[in-house]
Amino acid sequence: MVDGTADLRLRAVVELAQALATAQTPLDAVRAGARRARVAMDGSFAALSAWERETGRLRVLVNEGELAPGEEPEPADESYSVHDFPEIVEFLHGKWAGGGEPHAWVETAEGTGASPGGSSWGRAAALRRRGRGSCVVAPIVLHGRAWGELYVARGVGAPGFGRRDADFATVLAAVIAAGIAQTERLAEVQQLAFTDPLTGLGNRRAVDVRLDEALERHREEGVVVSLVVCDLNGLKAVNDRLGHAVGDGLLERFGSLLSLCGAMLPGSLAARLGGDEFCIVAVGQKSDEVVAAADELCRRAAELEVGEGVACGVASTDDPIGPVRSARRLFRLADAAQYRAKAERAVHPVVAGREGPDDPVVRLADSPPPVDDSERRRIRGHHP
Repeated sequence: MVDGTADLRLRAVVELAQALATAQTPLDAVRAGARRARVAMDGSFAALSAWERETGRLRVLVNEGELAPGEEPEPADESYSVHDFPEIVEFLHGKWAGGGEPHAWVETAEGTGASPGGSSWGRAAALRRRGRGSCVVAPIVLHGRAWGELYVARGVGAPGFGRRDADFATVLAAVIAAGIAQTERLAEVQQLAFTDPLTGLGNRRAVDVRLDEALERHREEGVVVSLVVCDLNGLKAVNDRLGHAVGDGLLERFGSLLSLCGAMLPGSLAARLGGDEFCIVAVGQKSDEVVAAADELCRRAAELEVGEGVACGVASTDDPIGPVRSARRLFRLADAAQYRAKAERAVHPVVAGREGPDDPVVRLADSPPPVDDSERRRIRGHHP
């Protein structure tokens, strides 16, 4: 029986690889991967999702098999905050950080799964809501970075998935990753124009485009626009003491935290401006919500194994900061707040406009930096 099952699964892997070899686009590869994985796992349903780091969302690309009410084969906008399903962040930075490869795990409707950090009650609730009994979640890793996940489920009453199924799903996810990679080359070239290659976050160009669009809406409709500027403390010391590989690892890890906290602000953009500077552009959220996300980021960054936390400055049109007619003005305010947070070694974000009309952050942003303040000039230099 075991040998027969092994033969069937080997054949399923071969068929999956053959189907992926004929895929012409990443979406073709995703479709083939979900369909073949569901059949190979004897599941009633399968989905493939991608982690959009810059928005902090796990976006469903394909649903395949027996769909629950509200599910679509190729949904236009089905996504979930990674803040609610943080296991994906642990693919490379959690239980597997010490070595080995990311491995699939099983979840059940009863909440007896074995995801990184313990059972995910969010996934258990989703299984119950959609009439499914168990599922296997397998990380998909491309180029050493968590890309998304393969999700295969069985209905209530069907045999539950076990450890051998999770092992098999890990193999299928690796084959699917190879298929996606071979069709993604051209798409990656286009994406890199707006993506930071080290962290996978948006880059300065993406920030400029998003801010210009957002401030146009602010001028025409009064939509709130907020900017969080972050400076990662202690990066130079990490590079000097432990080497640039460790420093790059710190940047990647912080980038993941930025994506995680940015996910608290739907529709936001998490980006790396360059060097040790990062930002979040939030549109439509109240400033208190933005400050709460920045505060959580400060708390999480302070718990990193290396580095010295982060200095965060926040500027929002929802606060008394005067008219904001340009991205330059918002950057100067957020920069000034971040500079003060850094100078004061603040463990919480500093918010422009929160100390009344004579707020020193507002005055600092409207005044030229002291000629002998090289650190100030360095920060300002990133924002023309």
